[in-house]
Amino acid sequence: MNDIEAILAELRKFNQERDWDQFHNGKDLAVAISIEAGELLEAFLWKAPEDAKVEKVREELADVLNFAFQMADRYNLNIKEIMLEKIRKNAEKYPVDRAKGSAKKYNEF
Repeated sequence: MNDIEAILAELRKFNQERDWDQFHNGKDLAVAISIEAGELLEAFLWKAPEDAKVEKVREELADVLNFAFQMADRYNLNIKEIMLEKIRKNAEKYPVDRAKGSAKKYNEF
């Protein structure tokens, strides 16, 4: 069992023990991801990036990832596969020779 499978197994067990699968449909998982991402942003509110409390970032990022992993599981998506595919697509949209050191969007090069 790899790391991703181990995480998914623990999430499934946690939810099944509490009978929470009934609440974890695609819409509610997307809402939860958005809410937790907002809480992650709160760790940086009114601070320089380096002043954010790492423990708060760690906790909120874990919440975002937990719900994202659950969404992937709900839709039978292979997390490694979809992440690597997205990196490949981004590499095409942001070739090194045009994107290096730039914060411009791909259609602004």
